[in-house]
Amino acid sequence: MVMQDKVSLLRERMFRDVVRLYKVEKCRKAKFRPSKDKVNCSGRVYDEKEIISLVSASLEFWLTAGRYAEEFEYNFSKFLGAKHAILVNSGSSANLLAVTALTSHELGKRRLLPGDEVITAAAAFPTTVNPIIQNRLIPVFVDVELPTYNVDVKILEKAITKKTKAIFLAHTMGNPFDVSGIMRVARKHNLFVVEDACDALGSEYKNKLVGAFGDIGAFSFYPAHHITMGEGGALVTNNNKLKMIIQSFRDWGRACWCPPGMDNCCGKRFEWKHGDLPYGYDHKYVYSHIGYNLKATDLQAAIGVEQLKKLPDFISRRKKNFHLLYEGLKKYSRFLILPQATANSCPSWFGFLISVKSNAGFTKNDLVEYLESHKIATRMLFAGNILRQPAYKDIKCRIVGSLRNTDFIMRNTFWIGVYPGIANEQVGYVLKVFADFFGNR
Repeated sequence: MVMQDKVSLLRERMFRDVVRLYKVEKCRKAKFRPSKDKVNCSGRVYDEKEIISLVSASLEFWLTAGRYAEEFEYNFSKFLGAKHAILVNSGSSANLLAVTALTSHELGKRRLLPGDEVITAAAAFPTTVNPIIQNRLIPVFVDVELPTYNVDVKILEKAITKKTKAIFLAHTMGNPFDVSGIMRVARKHNLFVVEDACDALGSEYKNKLVGAFGDIGAFSFYPAHHITMGEGGALVTNNNKLKMIIQSFRDWGRACWCPPGMDNCCGKRFEWKHGDLPYGYDHKYVYSHIGYNLKATDLQAAIGVEQLKKLPDFISRRKKNFHLLYEGLKKYSRFLILPQATANSCPSWFGFLISVKSNAGFTKNDLVEYLESHKIATRMLFAGNILRQPAYKDIKCRIVGSLRNTDFIMRNTFWIGVYPGIANEQVGYVLKVFADFFGNR
């Protein structure tokens, strides 16, 4: 008992020092200086609680997924209203596992086989498209609408053939796609739906959080996203079988579902007969899929546990910053296309999309270079038209329609930040720089 009290006392002292150190570092950060300090598109927002949680996890030295991972998965699924959450090491891994899970032999006739088609958008981030190609499936590219930047359901339905097995779409920049329309088409044609919600944590469609509508939802916790673990991601599903398949592919492809460090959760570890293996072969070393190791660590999860508590405030601040920018920029609608929320949605915006009209009298590059020269960070809408990117030049795919809007986005669209690290002062400065740009023309 004396030793335990001593350990507890040492930990308390350490955590007090962490708080002091954090406050000193925070005080070092100077007040925002317009035109000198950069207004970033995204970034980490945290306080001493994340650091204490990380230090606490490091002292336990479990390292791989453990109690913090379990706590995060439970709270994350509860937040989203989903039955299961599976923590992974990145949002890219989440997308890869989501598509790969649909190729499992355990899905019978519905499984995706090489050559089957998956409908997606050409205005995409690579990791929405890559898992389709990596699983030897055929991406079918459709155009998006302006100003929602999401797929037109009517065009999507025209893209369906006998080979179509799934729909894999992102909620673009946090703006939900037409969930009702997509799910109606999916049910009609018996298609799987994977939601790439990496940029949309906290976005709502008809008062329900996105990510839990489809068969699988994928999220990212990279520092740019709504919450962060540094690296990290998660999948959610309401399907028990898909949950087990995802876990198998994540954990080397093994058939066993015991968490790291635990044995015999099934109660018959040495009583299975699998394939050509001898009866009683250790179930922990039976492999039912050709999988990966894409687990997160407890150190990452420890940060995520505290970040998740801040998520409602983060969402609120993103919405506030978006509203302030929209109200300040709508006067320039003669020149700019401003983003519009999908009908029946309430986005938790990832960023503020801006498209320069073709007849504006200036180009996107003119505006972007002016903003960047005044320390306002900008980003493209990811890959633009991904089919124009060098890596995708010779991929096997099918294109439906002209992709006219996608090409327009590639030439004319960029975005600026709305993340919670941007305060009213920075927003005011951004609007002033826009005013100066238009005033000088």
